[in-house]
Amino acid sequence: MLTLMQAPELYEGDCEAMTKLVAHFMYLIELKNHKLYLHSHQVANYSVSIAAKMRLPREEIERIRYASMLHDIGHLTVPNVVMDKFPYLTTREMSTFKNHANAGAYMLESIAYCQELIPYIRYHHERWDGQGYPKRLKGVNIPLGARIIAIANHYDRFINPCTQHWVKTREEAVRELLHQSGTAFDPDIVKAFIDALGKI
Repeated sequence: MLTLMQAPELYEGDCEAMTKLVAHFMYLIELKNHKLYLHSHQVANYSVSIAAKMRLPREEIERIRYASMLHDIGHLTVPNVVMDKFPYLTTREMSTFKNHANAGAYMLESIAYCQELIPYIRYHHERWDGQGYPKRLKGVNIPLGARIIAIANHYDRFINPCTQHWVKTREEAVRELLHQSGTAFDPDIVKAFIDALGKI
């Protein structure tokens, strides 16, 4: 039997299966919400740019790319009426919304070649200061891929938001990241992303 953390080389033959799986989930996301579909692609682009700027190994960049494409698959379990109201949610609705991080991880838990993606998906809403969810992880206890996706996700929400009145300029979004560097986000990754933005 495979354990949850088998060596990556065991999954090398599953690249085609992973590509098909991602395409399947992206199709479902597009059916649910086209803006969420575009957001997932953009977060993947930004995440890969950050990972490349940090000179991470190619295999890790690929893992981050797949995980960032799938980071919001848990929203498939969130009613559209709740998603449309965000961020103006009741306590109960907010609990449903926040559960998307765990829900996305649960969708992949029985797929052997997705095991290394699960922590990135589950913890992409954790914060550097430990005030995030679902586990209130802090600092380097948050998986690196999740820290990268968190920054890409936050930036894209401001640049290409689901609600038009949230739109900010690129400069405003960068200032927001700098303001939250060291509290919400890993300062080193914020710096790498801002450096990478000049080449995107």
